[in-house]
Amino acid sequence: MIVVTGATGNVGRPLTRALAEAGEQVTAVSRRAAAVPDGVRHVVADLARPEELAPALEGAKALFLLLSGDMHAAGAHPADVIAQAAAGGVRRVVLLSSLGVATRPFGATRIAIRAVEDALRNSGLEWTILRPGGFASNALWWAESVRTQRLVAAPFGDVGVPIIDPADIAEVAAACLLDDRHAGGVYELTGPEVITPRGQAEAIAAALGSPVRFHHLTREEARAAMAQSMPVELADDTLDILGSPSPAELRISPDVQQVLGRAPRPFADWAARNVAAFR
Repeated sequence: MIVVTGATGNVGRPLTRALAEAGEQVTAVSRRAAAVPDGVRHVVADLARPEELAPALEGAKALFLLLSGDMHAAGAHPADVIAQAAAGGVRRVVLLSSLGVATRPFGATRIAIRAVEDALRNSGLEWTILRPGGFASNALWWAESVRTQRLVAAPFGDVGVPIIDPADIAEVAAACLLDDRHAGGVYELTGPEVITPRGQAEAIAAALGSPVRFHHLTREEARAAMAQSMPVELADDTLDILGSPSPAELRISPDVQQVLGRAPRPFADWAARNVAAFR
């Protein structure tokens, strides 16, 4: 049995579906009750209280560990989840980490995530670490303004990074959970191209078949908006990358191709599949 945390999110949902379709027994974990695919067991648990995860881990051989932004806030102890998994008899953990651990290791949130990686490496469990860059699904922040005003408002409109489709992350995670060859691997996951926020707006417009205007936000405006849904430190770290990506953050990684045997999907593909969110 495989346990998927964050099972109702942009990565967890397609991962849960892929594992179920592969014939695996799957337990989906989320903080709230939610619909899951037929045959999948669902457990409500808050990873901020690792003891709540114990029922989900009964009989589990593997765990996909996705730590939400609040798990990196002051007072959180995400490494306790790994200890809980080890105590529950889990053999393998696939951790969704962050590319920033390698590219900006001294940011507060990156230090916290690195500590989780280190705890996993030292746990005695089999492990694989996934380090994605920015997610294509972050464009859903613009869904309401696109629906109501045909407007995308973002900072750093002409600065791009190679964002990754969450469906690709899910496919890589499934491969790592199911195939022993990926044990001990650290994979950097990016899309196939550098794309700017303005370019994303154009791709959404193409998917809609309707023009979408672009409005430039200041860093301060973007920070205030992001801080409503994530720790301020994480918002600052994210804006640092979006505003001034390093050469390592502009690098297009070969790792999706290596694991899946195909190139990662471009942003336009994600926009076309998710166009209903912007209509």
